[in-house]
Amino acid sequence: MIVAARNEADRVGATVAALREAFPGAAIWVADDASDDGTAETALAAGAQVVSRGRPHGKGANVTAAAEAALSADPVPRLVLLCDGDLGVSAGALAPLVEGVERGECDLGVAAFARRVGGGFGIALGFARWAIRRRCGLETTAPISGQRAMRVEVLRAALPFARGYGMEVGMTIDAVRNGYRLREYELDLSHRATGRSAAGFLHRARQLRDFARVFLVKGGESPRSGS
Repeated sequence: MIVAARNEADRVGATVAALREAFPGAAIWVADDASDDGTAETALAAGAQVVSRGRPHGKGANVTAAAEAALSADPVPRLVLLCDGDLGVSAGALAPLVEGVERGECDLGVAAFARRVGGGFGIALGFARWAIRRRCGLETTAPISGQRAMRVEVLRAALPFARGYGMEVGMTIDAVRNGYRLREYELDLSHRATGRSAAGFLHRARQLRDFARVFLVKGGESPRSGS
């Protein structure tokens, strides 16, 4: 399991604890993007392994580093769960994603939040849906959800992840182009939502920039071989 986090010291401990309870015995890696609030120390105290670097690299690069660490472990996991560090206790509700992949319902399971909290006017989200549809033909409800379970082959096909916030859009396009089956599951999750504040609009502007980069890059790429 790989948890993406930046400055989530107040929530990452509860996230890791919930994952440990829901998935006993699973290795948990926290991809700490150079947090300065004690996120790494909190994650370690909660029982996670931490991959952290001295300066911020963005979500895609940091989760890529943690994924490579997880794939170098012995034994290599058959399934991998990705999630965001701000889920807190609701991270325990991610079990249906893993179960869906284990039952063969899909190769990549994506969580759609049952309740929408916060957000802006939907411009970045709408662009992400449009970009995925244009690049691989898939209609999505939760194109930028960071809560994803997948077979390890899907993870390998998606690495390295697209830079920054483009990670999930790029992952979806790569998975579908390689013939993997994606299914969305509506789950009762909660996270730290960004509202219609200056900080919230800046965050969504950065997301939109990274989504546009992925859209342009994937237009010039050919599908990689999948299984």
